Amino acid sequence: MRNMKFGRRELIAGTLAAGFALAVRPIAQATIMTDAEDLVSGEVSIPVADGAIPAYRAMPATGENFPVVLVVQEIFGVHEHIQDVCRRFAKLGYMAIAPELFYRQGDVTQISDTQQIIREVVSQVPDAQVLSDLDATVVWASETGQADVEKLGITGFCWGGRIVWLYAAHSAQLKAGVAWYGRLVGTPNPLQPTVPVQLASYLKAPVLGLYGGMDDGIPVSTVEEMEGAIATAQGASQIIVYPDAPHGFHADYRPSYREETAMEAWGKLQSWFQDYGIA
Repeated sequence: MRNMKFGRRELIAGTLAAGFALAVRPIAQATIMTDAEDLVSGEVSIPVADGAIPAYRAMPATGENFPVVLVVQEIFGVHEHIQDVCRRFAKLGYMAIAPELFYRQGDVTQISDTQQIIREVVSQVPDAQVLSDLDATVVWASETGQADVEKLGITGFCWGGRIVWLYAAHSAQLKAGVAWYGRLVGTPNPLQPTVPVQLASYLKAPVLGLYGGMDDGIPVSTVEEMEGAIATAQGASQIIVYPDAPHGFHADYRPSYREETAMEAWGKLQSWFQDYGIA
């Protein structure tokens, strides 16, 4: 585990994963590999409240005032798949940034056991820390002089899908979010004191939820509970359930990948962002 005792604004280099996290290897043949041609991409350092954290940033090599998308990791950290998603956004004209939100708690990319990742790292990450780091990432993007943070979106997968809902209730600057199969209910605890279903009436930006009807970890009943909470709050958020899709249907490097569903959902994401002025 990484011992996190860094000074304020410490420059961090070479700390993001090279390749895929150990826990997800071997990767599937369907894995999408997006090139970096005509892009500026790679690791950057984000100043945060207690030091700095690494992040992966990708954007077009030419132009300015790029709309910004925060990309929130799965439990496997900012490994190659999340970096590839950033490059996909950059090819669409965005500045996409994926901060390593587990950096203080440990390097999940080097742990081969998923339950160990959850037990020793993910469960130890405070929501308040995550939200603060995302805010800091927006500030960093603004200070580059290349981004238009008035056009701010967020998307996240699995663990990151839950964070999308939380950030939409937290940030007044956010324009829209897209949550991929993020947990909606659960038992609050001191580090994670709220769950998305409790936040439906507090959402400051509309969220599009993308869920699988065959997700063993997120029952459709909990998705319906969230839909009911959104309706009661008269919110603009929406949820799409793909009946035959499992959890992780967008994760092209894993057996859970469903190409047709993933491509359709990716199109829905693009339309959602465009509808709310993030383009």
